[in-house]
Amino acid sequence: MPRQVFVTGATGYLGRPLVAELLARGHEVRALVRPGSEARLPAGAMPVLGSALEASSFAHQVPPSDTLVHLVGTPRPSPAKAAAFRAIDLVSIGAAVTAATQARVAHLVYVSVAQPAPVMRAYVAVRQEGEAMIRASGLAATFIRPWYVLGPGHRWPYLLIPLYAVLRRLPATRDGARRLGLVTRPQMLRALVGAVELGPSGIRVVDAEQIRTAKLPA
Repeated sequence: MPRQVFVTGATGYLGRPLVAELLARGHEVRALVRPGSEARLPAGAMPVLGSALEASSFAHQVPPSDTLVHLVGTPRPSPAKAAAFRAIDLVSIGAAVTAATQARVAHLVYVSVAQPAPVMRAYVAVRQEGEAMIRASGLAATFIRPWYVLGPGHRWPYLLIPLYAVLRRLPATRDGARRLGLVTRPQMLRALVGAVELGPSGIRVVDAEQIRTAKLPA
């Protein structure tokens, strides 16, 4: 069944290929972009000009979408970017929740992060606050929780794959290695498309293991 999908962060690392895949599968896509960035969208997407940090700039253009996918975030997160996490990641999910609530969107798909985690505490805290905002809003939502997404320009963690294989075999580290496991961009895209096509069902949480295996909870 074709969905009407509104995507924030539509020209980013996940956004552009996700928009292209949704269109290829017959869904209608409205994509939030800054003025001047329209040309970066895949052909067939409807550009919506606005700021992801200001709900008032785009909320009225969310309808008739039944699904909102929120992908806005600080590029290449690191512990040094704690202020940006609060100024961009947290503010943008607040704006997305406001817009989705006003537009009576049936399903919000949010790229969060694996948790708990021993590092990147500021980043994890902001994503937890984002999830809490969504829960408090009453919206049906899917939380996609990767740790690190491998792909173009994001390849150095491939060196850690043998270490992860060892940690998954040890009882003391197995759960953490699975929760904080690496996923690829194609796996993330498959999980995001799957979440869109499954539709709303309360609060659904998709962890790294489910992202890798494409086994999303119903």
